[in-house]
Amino acid sequence: MQKKICHLVGAGDFCGFNAEISPDDIVIAVDGGYRVLEEAEITPDFVVGDFDSLGIVPEGDNVTVLPSEKDVTDMFTAINLGIEKGGGIFHIYGGTGGRLDHTLANFQLLRYFADKGVTLFFYGDGFGLTAVRNGSISLSGRRGSYISVFSLSDTSEGVTLKGLKYPLENHTLTNAFPLGVSNEFTEKTAEISVSDGVLAVYYTIGKD
Repeated sequence: MQKKICHLVGAGDFCGFNAEISPDDIVIAVDGGYRVLEEAEITPDFVVGDFDSLGIVPEGDNVTVLPSEKDVTDMFTAINLGIEKGGGIFHIYGGTGGRLDHTLANFQLLRYFADKGVTLFFYGDGFGLTAVRNGSISLSGRRGSYISVFSLSDTSEGVTLKGLKYPLENHTLTNAFPLGVSNEFTEKTAEISVSDGVLAVYYTIGKD
């Protein structure tokens, strides 16, 4: 069965949608993201949170109210709910900015869910962030726009970068040195691959 696309909107800095929402997609409001969707006149399929950032508790059978004291974040619970509903690719808005600790917690989810075969894309103000584990990914970008690659695992082996100003071929990156920072697109599509490890991939988003 083909995995569905999930769109999650959190309580961080919302910078707009960069993709259309299809009827078969799943839309989840995460705490304060409920207000963002409400203002955009988008009805979420599910609403999840302890609602400390929203300030009210929405009503409805699709609302999951979480305790304020817990070991996992609202975003973590929302992603797992999306997986239960058939989601495999997650586009997450409002997951950056605001409190830095929550942003860092969300970025840690890149590694956690990459290990489970689930792909996350976080979108902030002019950038996207995703992860690739033991595989490859192709990303589109304007020539000269930035892209950076970091190892989320202790080591990432067999790293190959194509379509970029500073290519790599079968290289090893570590999480102790940022060798892959501040690269640039030289083609419309960049290819990033890793044979053994998990890479975080940051890229700027803009109009052609």
